[in-house]
Amino acid sequence: MRALILLVTLACFAGAQHQALIDYLERRLLAIEDRISLWHEQTNRYASELRELKQQMVAQLENLDKEKELLRGNLDGVGGRLDRVEREMDYMETQNGAQPCVDIDDKLVEQQVTQVKEKNKAKYSKLSDCSDMISSIKAMKILKKLGGSKGMWTKDVAGGSEKVYVLNGTDEGTVYEFSSVQEFTSSQGVSLAKTLNLPSVWKGTGHLVYNHHLYYVKEQLMVVKYNLRNASVADSVVFLAEDHVPVYSLTPETVIDLAVDEEGLWAIYATRQNDMHISLAKMDANTLDIEQMWDTPCPKENAEAAFVICGTLYVVYNTPQPGRSRIQCLFDVNGLVSNEDAPLIYFPKRYGAHSSLKYNPHERLLYAWDDGYQIVYRMVMKQKLEV
Repeated sequence: MRALILLVTLACFAGAQHQALIDYLERRLLAIEDRISLWHEQTNRYASELRELKQQMVAQLENLDKEKELLRGNLDGVGGRLDRVEREMDYMETQNGAQPCVDIDDKLVEQQVTQVKEKNKAKYSKLSDCSDMISSIKAMKILKKLGGSKGMWTKDVAGGSEKVYVLNGTDEGTVYEFSSVQEFTSSQGVSLAKTLNLPSVWKGTGHLVYNHHLYYVKEQLMVVKYNLRNASVADSVVFLAEDHVPVYSLTPETVIDLAVDEEGLWAIYATRQNDMHISLAKMDANTLDIEQMWDTPCPKENAEAAFVICGTLYVVYNTPQPGRSRIQCLFDVNGLVSNEDAPLIYFPKRYGAHSSLKYNPHERLLYAWDDGYQIVYRMVMKQKLEV
């Protein structure tokens, strides 16, 4: 009997040890499973963080490449401007000798100023035989409605090409080129146009096409000369105007308005120093150098656009609520006609306002952008001396 009890006791004790061993093994297995789960979780997190870090590094490398290219372009531009400044300084040194330290009589100074004015007047009177001025606006023809309320369209004002160029908007970088006026008018939108992507965005509507080059203004008063034949920047220069302001109060996006007439390239601009009036500058179309500047009596208030014909600046005015545009002020660099003697000229009635007016000296036409409509104006001319 005792043997049986002992046997049962030993069996119970062995069973208890076996159960304890099983429980211990289960706890160890659970701990191992927890560690494996934690390892998987940490591995996934580290892999995700590594991917994010890789993406950030790739983005930073791309930004560094862009900044490197931008810096290289800026350095090239600075180098070009330094070369230009050195040439101008060399020229000034050869033209102007050392000034003596003596007092100059006021009458002598006035006499010298008068001589300079007469010399400049003679210079510009000899540039061409053009002495015409606008007598009236003869006719208006609406060719198309394309794009937004503001923009610019033109031909090559140097002549010899029938291509039409459209620059829609005041802050874009895509030029649309049509082979002719007929293709432009027959096209549905810009479906027949060739697309030209500029290397930088233009500002305002003061562009023009002259002798196979697009002249446009970008940020920081940079005038860019872009070769349309080989799609490259031929030259660029910072326009020297301190404290510049928008040249037209009704087209505030335009800071510099470039124009061409029978005598070449002009820049229409405004500064605070000129008491909020419009200024005019003659530029060299090849080098973009400024040859001479004038302050005009034409106010920028309520001005919407302007153009130059035979050395005479015509400023077009309107009202903040677009009405009938009118030429209300002019300035002749040759002094052959004064603003007081000029007639008030009205454009045919339109309900919008001109964001750009580009004169073509070969066709004697004005290419206008009026509230999204592309318009051609034909003018009646007369001799300036007949005023």
